[in-house]
Amino acid sequence: DMKDYLKQIKNETLKQTLSQGVGILHTGLTETEQNVVKELYSAGAIQVVVVEHKLCWGLTIAAHLVIVMGTQYYDGTEHRYVDYPITSVVQMMGRACRPLEDSNGKCSIFCYSAKKEFYKKFLYEPFPVESHLDHFLHNHLNAEIGTKTIETFQDAVDYMTWTFMWRRLTQNPNYYNLQGTSNRHLSDHLSELVESTLNDLESSKCISVDDMDLAPLNLGMISSYYYINYSTVELFNSSLAKGTKMKGLMEILSHAGEFETIPLRQGEERALERLSRRMPVKVSADEGYHSPAVKTHLLLQSHFSRQNLSPTIQADRDGLLPIASRLLSAIVDVISSAGWLEPALAAMELSQMIVQGMWSTDSVLMQIPHITKDLATKCQKSGIKSIFDLLDMEDDDRLKLLSSMSASKLDDVATMCNAYPNIELKYEIVDSDEITAGSRVEVLVSLERDADDEDEDEDMDTKTAADHVVEPVYSQRYPEPKNEAWWIVIGDPKKNKLMSIKRVIMRKKMHKSKLDFIAPAEGTYDFKLFFMCDSYLGCDQEYKLKIKVAEGEEDDDSEDDDDEDEDES
Repeated sequence: DMKDYLKQIKNETLKQTLSQGVGILHTGLTETEQNVVKELYSAGAIQVVVVEHKLCWGLTIAAHLVIVMGTQYYDGTEHRYVDYPITSVVQMMGRACRPLEDSNGKCSIFCYSAKKEFYKKFLYEPFPVESHLDHFLHNHLNAEIGTKTIETFQDAVDYMTWTFMWRRLTQNPNYYNLQGTSNRHLSDHLSELVESTLNDLESSKCISVDDMDLAPLNLGMISSYYYINYSTVELFNSSLAKGTKMKGLMEILSHAGEFETIPLRQGEERALERLSRRMPVKVSADEGYHSPAVKTHLLLQSHFSRQNLSPTIQADRDGLLPIASRLLSAIVDVISSAGWLEPALAAMELSQMIVQGMWSTDSVLMQIPHITKDLATKCQKSGIKSIFDLLDMEDDDRLKLLSSMSASKLDDVATMCNAYPNIELKYEIVDSDEITAGSRVEVLVSLERDADDEDEDEDMDTKTAADHVVEPVYSQRYPEPKNEAWWIVIGDPKKNKLMSIKRVIMRKKMHKSKLDFIAPAEGTYDFKLFFMCDSYLGCDQEYKLKIKVAEGEEDDDSEDDDDEDEDES
């Protein structure tokens, strides 16, 4: 029985320890491997499980005896060992005593003698739960101002009186640096806290403060919508420029505050330095390799280069990819607000690279499972340059080209190719003959998925088309399920100017969108319409959008008014 379970384990060290009756649980294991260890322990096949402290909160197994081997861990951001949170130690203790099996449980905590009395006090006596709202107040107030829950300074102060922090101020004033517990002290403390927070948000251009009235600004709306720190949006706004390229985008993305919590372990600098030598983009390591930004940058590059990493660092990389994808959506919005076309398209391309785990310069065929660089090169020599080319091949020719693959691998290839989006785009400029300078130009865009699918009935009714289910994005290198989204962009490539943008999630077979922008001065313009995916490479579309703008009526009216004024004078 044990052998059947061991076949599911890829980690050789774990295989060896399990065969000796000892299991190991850490963040570097896959979900399947963790489940195998838990099942074997629950079944009594193994008697000992060694668990990383980070997993204590998600642990479901229990034991008669729990041993906490030390109460400190290395914090790379502070370059020192720090204590476990007391709540984590209590959670570890809670794993002692198996329900319905033990009448009691035992827990041994090994710590420095100086900490012994501290743990005795907090483990045997109830300890207070305090609020940390003041550490995250900027994002809270920004979100509430964005939803118009808070519209004035007084609203913000009143909002604070409904929080848990307000209840704890009088109970433990020293913890919150409160000078006294009178109403005057409480009022002054809250007013000062709210005022300093609002000033920070205003200087970050997230909100506007007009006397005592508060209103959200574009950056603040982006921050609350994508659930990212206000300081991160401020960083994007100040760092992004009209000429930002892919390399600059990766650098800016890596410095986002959301990556400050990425684990930095002792002795990791050498591994990161060796990794940097194999990466195509050189990383500025002025801060040293023991930096969250440097590690994030290197892990992103290793993801694009498909480098094999140790299980622990691989887990770190898997954890930052969904965050990076969310941050890139915010970056696109920040760039769009500034009206820059090329950086916006580069950010969209970077989003595709993160989901598929490859460089944009690599063959798009490498998105297909089991297709390596060598096989992709072989396909290109045969005239197969895109996934659509592969789908259009005759079955016999396709099987001959992929003859090195087994039946199960060919099934994976078919699954990915069927999920690959095939969308037909049509557009129409509303009243294209009546566009004048300063008027609003409207462009209607119609999208239809799998429009050329021969297997579908041409007479499909509207209801069936509306019920069309879009499969999640197929990617073996993205750690969690994801739905594909698209950007429709109208821009002027010659001037690097973005005119209009809309983000679309196609939940139906057919979708219609409307984009609009203000017509420029009189003349003929060769704009372009871009249809960009956030998840797949090679399926983007580009169309020429020629617009002829006539002289505006307002200009004629203003000239007539000037003539009348001259006559009167």
